[in-house]
Amino acid sequence: MNLVLKMGVCNIMSAPVYIIVLLSAFFIAYLSTPGVIKIAYRIGAVDQPDQRKVHSANMPRLGGMSIFLAFIFSMIILQKYSGPYLGIILGASIVFLVGLLDDIFQLSAGVKLLGQSLAAAVAIYFGVMVHFVTNPFDGLMALGYFSIPLTFLWIVGISNAINLIDGLDGLAAGVSAIAAVTMGVVSLLQGQVEVALVAFLVLASILGFLPYNFNPAQTFMGDCGSNLLGFILGCLAILGTAKSATLISLLLPIVILGIPIFDTFFAIIRRINKRTPIFKPDKDHLHHCLLAMGMSHRNCVLVIYGISGFFGLVAITFSFVTSPKASLLLGLLLILIVLGASKIGMFSGSSARMARQAIESNSRTKISEHI
Repeated sequence: MNLVLKMGVCNIMSAPVYIIVLLSAFFIAYLSTPGVIKIAYRIGAVDQPDQRKVHSANMPRLGGMSIFLAFIFSMIILQKYSGPYLGIILGASIVFLVGLLDDIFQLSAGVKLLGQSLAAAVAIYFGVMVHFVTNPFDGLMALGYFSIPLTFLWIVGISNAINLIDGLDGLAAGVSAIAAVTMGVVSLLQGQVEVALVAFLVLASILGFLPYNFNPAQTFMGDCGSNLLGFILGCLAILGTAKSATLISLLLPIVILGIPIFDTFFAIIRRINKRTPIFKPDKDHLHHCLLAMGMSHRNCVLVIYGISGFFGLVAITFSFVTSPKASLLLGLLLILIVLGASKIGMFSGSSARMARQAIESNSRTKISEHI
């Protein structure tokens, strides 16, 4: 009842309109993807297999265009193009265009970072801003002038984090969809109805694309899709907590986006330990480790979906508990994450390499016995 009162009579009467727009987002993405696949082949936006990748055939990588069209069209129909939402639309357009060029021409890391930085700056200019951070002594600390750099780092960081987990069919799209629905539910519980609606638009757009992206995939979303989703989710995470000055509210985005955030964090630690450049790709991300342990492609994705869904449930649970209890739960969750990551070799990559070597050795043995 409280939630209904917060939404207001106008929003209740508009519910059928919202449902129609959400369905429109789904069908725009679903119906446009076959055409986008043809465009990808025509313009050369094709991902070729190499040593790091798990696919063995050329794959169109322009699927993010379907998500972009569905999301932007729906935002315009709902007239969500003022204030911070205009910043999201403009910034998302910049990220998408830079990603599109990268999918076609393979841009340098510097050019891609410049595009992400410009998009983040646009979002900040229109009001997407982090105002508080957690303080271990009294709970919260106002950022003041540090709001801009911290917001900038968050948006750019999440954009790249989603991109880093885009290594298996349907992985980044599914994890992003779970994060979006979690953000929508948490935002509703906190009375942030507009943020929830936009989050559900993101969800509908992803779900329309996912049937073509899940294993066995017909297309990849490409950088134009993964960076786009990372940017939008990063901005929504900020808007969902911008009006709330509670410790738990500020921790929720980290839990909701736990998979991409911790996978990126462990990658940085791993590369520092191995004394390799932080931005140098490797095959020791979470999905690589699970594959090396013998999981099938599809099962690996489903397991990560399950972990991401668990994080989502934890985030929703945090919305109902007091700060001390939530802090204890978060501490236990972090311990489990670190122990699990260490067990499968995400810090050093050693366990994953040993598993890969064992699988390769078994394969050679079977071939020899067959001969």
